[in-house]
Amino acid sequence: MPDQGAPDRRVDRERRIARPAGRERPSGAAVEPAARIDARLQASPRGEAPALDLDLSKLARGTEEAKTDGPPAVDPFARRSFAPAQGAPQAAPAAAPAAPLLPFVYLGKAIEDGKLEVFLSRGEKSYSVRAGQKIALFFTGRKHAGENLAAVLARRAVDLGPPIQMCDALARNLPKPLQVILANCIAHGRRRFVEVAHVFPEECRYVLETLGEVYKNDALCWERGTSPEERLRFHQARSRPLMEKLASWMHQQFTERKVEPNSGLGQAISYMQKHWRELTLFLRQAGAPLDNNVCERALKKAILHRKNSFFYKTRNGAHVGDLFMTLIHTCQLCDVNAFDYLIQLLKHPRDLSRKPQEWMPWNYREMFQSAK
Repeated sequence: MPDQGAPDRRVDRERRIARPAGRERPSGAAVEPAARIDARLQASPRGEAPALDLDLSKLARGTEEAKTDGPPAVDPFARRSFAPAQGAPQAAPAAAPAAPLLPFVYLGKAIEDGKLEVFLSRGEKSYSVRAGQKIALFFTGRKHAGENLAAVLARRAVDLGPPIQMCDALARNLPKPLQVILANCIAHGRRRFVEVAHVFPEECRYVLETLGEVYKNDALCWERGTSPEERLRFHQARSRPLMEKLASWMHQQFTERKVEPNSGLGQAISYMQKHWRELTLFLRQAGAPLDNNVCERALKKAILHRKNSFFYKTRNGAHVGDLFMTLIHTCQLCDVNAFDYLIQLLKHPRDLSRKPQEWMPWNYREMFQSAK
């Protein structure tokens, strides 16, 4: 039984709800509803909660009818509209800036002395790119990698055939519709076993050692300078037995219930099994790489720039930054001093404008010598 002599705490609590302590009272008619609520709270019998009839329409009418010398009271229950006033001129919404177009248009190709040469154009200028030369393209924006790649492939000649796309297994990396021969990165699958090696040392050691033998075979091919077809045959003879044995071992872990599928090791095995065909493309397709480490290293350029300068302020600035990043990293892929290359472009603007195809990172030294 509650003590009849003690104050009713529930009434006090509802009084605090109706008028929070420490706040300034609103001016004008906004004070009147709160005063009425206080009066009803005091008139309520002890131990009984008063029925509060909060009619929002009455509060709104009371606010509208209030006339004070100060600024009108703001109705907290009224709908707020951010539309411009009637009759005020409305500015047309600014159109979103369009993404910059790709700089080159495909013209054709030719094969001379067994080497492929692709011809491109930009405006009235023409360019040529020969097989064996590496080019890095950077895109900054709100699009996924697959959308950027689709824009590049849209300018690719159909007679060139589908290229090999090496990436991780994320769906947003794929262009739509799919116009590539898809290969997934073995390094991404290997990393999953590295992360759980301290929990499953024996199982992970077997997987890592097997993949290590495959990488050794690939390194031998690069050291010997073998052609893509010779590299394919070498992997089929040396690496295919290793990968088939690894696939059988992973299947055995689940069928014999040696590994829990939801464990870290089980998830690593499931990733490899789900993308096995894409992970082993190097056993079926000439020129297919083992991993995506080339692009992963290229991404460090953008990450370093973001860390140093907090990225770009405008989309046009991002486009200009992409051009410079493309030139600089392409120079590194071609074993060219990027600083020296950009200096020579600034020193020979007329020659560059007249024959831009002769001032690429892989052939600008020849034009530099002839321009002296």
